[in-house]
Amino acid sequence: MTKKVFVSGIYDMLHSGHVAFFEEAASYGDLYVGLGSDQTIRQLKGHKSINTDRERLYMVKALRMVKDAWINSGSGLMDFEKEVVELHPDIFFVNEDGFTPEKQKLCNRLGIKLEVSKRIPHQGLPIRSTTALRKECWIPFRLDLAGGWLDQPFVSKYSSGSVITISIEPEVEFNDRSGMSSSTRAKAIELWQSDIPEGDKEKLARTLFCVENPPGTSYVSGSQDSIGIVYPGVNKLNYPSGDYWPNQIISVTDEKTLAWIEQHLWLINLSPRESGYNVLSDTQINEESAQLLAYAAEGVWKAIADKDLIAFGAFVKKSFQAQIAMFPYMVNSYIIEQISFYEREALGWKISGAGGGGYLVLIADHPIKNGIQLKIRR
Repeated sequence: MTKKVFVSGIYDMLHSGHVAFFEEAASYGDLYVGLGSDQTIRQLKGHKSINTDRERLYMVKALRMVKDAWINSGSGLMDFEKEVVELHPDIFFVNEDGFTPEKQKLCNRLGIKLEVSKRIPHQGLPIRSTTALRKECWIPFRLDLAGGWLDQPFVSKYSSGSVITISIEPEVEFNDRSGMSSSTRAKAIELWQSDIPEGDKEKLARTLFCVENPPGTSYVSGSQDSIGIVYPGVNKLNYPSGDYWPNQIISVTDEKTLAWIEQHLWLINLSPRESGYNVLSDTQINEESAQLLAYAAEGVWKAIADKDLIAFGAFVKKSFQAQIAMFPYMVNSYIIEQISFYEREALGWKISGAGGGGYLVLIADHPIKNGIQLKIRR
């Protein structure tokens, strides 16, 4: 009996990468496709699709390898759940960056095999993505590895300290509000269109910081976002007590160091934040926690310099624990559950986006199954 294979996605601006993905999925059996609705796209991406769901459905159903297709009835990242229960496929086929623990949990509950694509382009054709086709934009994202919150004076007034950031090439379409500085990056795109211009990096970062925080701004976004986007490589931003801007920026861009970080860093998708979420609820900021945060950041920086993986994982975890002590709402039961699932595989962990909606960041001495690897900007 022919197996049933299910895939789900947006499939806007249909291109050869989509077709190759469908071909790979269809090699396992009859292919069924669930498309995200226009409403779901606005909810998740913050913008409209180029083509409406009816247009996208028409094009996908016209492909010879597709047995049937429909618009998913649900909303959010799991908008396909009702259809999966009804179809009960043998295989749920996903891209590497489409894997989430929730999909795995659904498949386990229903007895469905979750198969992850190897992203094989059609012979002789380049790898394509919708992100690249929308606009050739090389402005990076930013991920903080340790010390995050010390760029905010209401934290650093208790202790000076450093924030450790890396600049990430835009090879992955990171979720909005995921802790990857997507809002700051959007301002950078407004300012510079497709790439960061040549020039004094600190002046460029200050310009971006001012554009994101015009006079009268009630909540000032931390400067680690603008600095982490503008400066390539891995960076140590030293913040004096109670100041928005660091008094020193140390940037490391040598290939061995960046390749070492890339080799041991993995991201796992997390579910979106709950509505009404406020990370500043019930904060417990004090001198002890701020000093622990600063101490952990120094530990991470030294571990990177020494290429000491055990210390790297341990101090990233210490930094995260110090953040949670000050901001308990950074985590919830769902995030704790995901950490528990992966903690035996990882040497350290943190989350990129407070309260969910981002990624679980793992430091490991081996590949994490279905994890996303990053490319640090050189």
